[in-house]
Amino acid sequence: MGTVVGLIFVCIILGVLWWMISTKLWPLISPYIGEPFRTFIYCLLVLFLVALVLWAIAAVLSMAGVHVNIPGFGPTSYPTIR
Repeated sequence: MGTVVGLIFVCIILGVLWWMISTKLWPLISPYIGEPFRTFIYCLLVLFLVALVLWAIAAVLSMAGVHVNIPGFGPTSYPTIR
């Protein structure tokens, strides 16, 4: 039950953060940036938020005892020399 509450809190906090960036902060910054860079930076913000949401969900699930294997992270991602 605590995991579900934690996931709800993570989603609410990140949703408010995204709302703040997209409706309040982005209109202040975007007039000073050219069009191709504006779209590129906005796409990077979306990718960053998605990665942050996935990381937060994996962290909350791992606190609950559910082991989430994310490819490319952790000690098994390092190449081994034989």
